[in-house]
Amino acid sequence: MSALSAFHPALATWFERELGAPTPVQCQAWPAVAAGQDTLIAAPTGSGKTLAAFFAAIDDLLRQSLAGPLEDGVQVLYISPLKALSNDVHRNLDAPLAGVRAWLDDHGIDADPITAQVRSGDTPQFERARMKKHPPHILATTPESLYLLLTSQAGRAMLASVRSVIVDEIHAVAASKRGAHLLLSLERLTALCGRRPARIGLSATQKPIEAMARFL
Repeated sequence: MSALSAFHPALATWFERELGAPTPVQCQAWPAVAAGQDTLIAAPTGSGKTLAAFFAAIDDLLRQSLAGPLEDGVQVLYISPLKALSNDVHRNLDAPLAGVRAWLDDHGIDADPITAQVRSGDTPQFERARMKKHPPHILATTPESLYLLLTSQAGRAMLASVRSVIVDEIHAVAASKRGAHLLLSLERLTALCGRRPARIGLSATQKPIEAMARFL
């Protein structure tokens, strides 16, 4: 059976049309991520690591939206130490979400839209205000912006529903004060949620990988 058979046809159809067959790392990661396990994904650049992390979460949100109202609130938190957040979101979130919406429309299926937004130091004030009123289901942010969100009442309300956390380029923070600060924020997030969100780490460069796993 194809690894895509576990996903809703709307999502599987988009993947096959746009990307073809899943990569080995995607086939290995998807079951673990879907099961809510902490998962460390180490694979070369261009192997589809980000979709390996996101795809099961998008599928879960899609099935929630088909089953009933999909309430506002962040369920998936994507944290990147890099500044190109908007590019990552467009490539790995906007494109599959648009494909899913097109498939549902073609089949006459009504469902609440899945939303994704970026929150960083460059986010305009009007977008931040809109985000407070209508939090996205998937939020892409930086370690520093996550810290600031956890210090505000509106930010804490937005993040209380988080179920999984994706830490991209984990090697870039693991051995630094920035990484220690991020781990503190993740522990604060766990206390806020009342349960520990699953953690998914991504990086092409991880040495030694056992130490990176302990960090995650």
